[in-house]
Amino acid sequence: MYKCGTCKTRLTLDVNTVGLQCEVCGSKIFYKERPNVKKVVKAR
Repeated sequence: MYKCGTCKTRLTLDVNTVGLQCEVCGSKIFYKERPNVKKVVKAR
C-alpha cells in the first residue's frame, strides 16, 4: 500500500513499472505506508 503525497489517496501499485502516477490527481510522489509499531530500545 502506498499513499499519494498530494491527495492522500491509498493506492496499491506495482513498483516495477516505470512512470507511476496517482489515478486521482496525477501526482508522482508516493509514501509507503508502514504500521505504527512502538519500538523499545535498551540503553547501554
